[in-house]
Amino acid sequence: MIKKVIIGFCILLGLGIMGVIVWTIVIMSAFGAFDKDYSVSELKDNFYSRETEILELKRYYNSIVPPNKSIEIEFKNNKTLFRFGIQTYYPEEKATTTFLDWDIEINSDKMDSLLCTIDWTQNHLMELKKKLDNANCIQIESGEPTKIGFKRSGLGMYFFVVFNEAIPDSLKNYYNDSCRYILAGERLVLEYGGGAVGQQCFYNRK
Repeated sequence: MIKKVIIGFCILLGLGIMGVIVWTIVIMSAFGAFDKDYSVSELKDNFYSRETEILELKRYYNSIVPPNKSIEIEFKNNKTLFRFGIQTYYPEEKATTTFLDWDIEINSDKMDSLLCTIDWTQNHLMELKKKLDNANCIQIESGEPTKIGFKRSGLGMYFFVVFNEAIPDSLKNYYNDSCRYILAGERLVLEYGGGAVGQQCFYNRK
């Protein structure tokens, strides 16, 4: 009888340990623990191999963003936006309104309503998706400099921060802190934006 109890206890203990291991793996996967970390060299190679396409993406995007708005957009795939945000500035009132949402179906009434507020159509989205694909990127934020999301790694994101002109000397220290930012060229800064958990700086700076 005691032997059976011991065997039963061992089986339950083994199942419990296995459950903890499986659950840990699931949680780690959800937070991107097994996602690829990109080195500075890899980011530079990706940028300069697609420089023409990235600069065209920047030009096109800033040309379609209304002057009183700042827009960020990230595609999950051809059917869904992972993230979509609009900031609207009211100079006379010195006020700003912000909209931000996730997982928006592209072919939906909600998306059409949002597009109307910025004078875009579905054609703008499709053209933007094509240019992001050509640039091998997934996200973009308007403005100068323009921030272009290259790839996600867990909750974090690798960005190309692209300037129109040479980066002023007054900004070089800010954009070269060897943590979040790395100065990579006359008009290029690499950025790693860490998420709520995990690494907050570049893992591999070479």
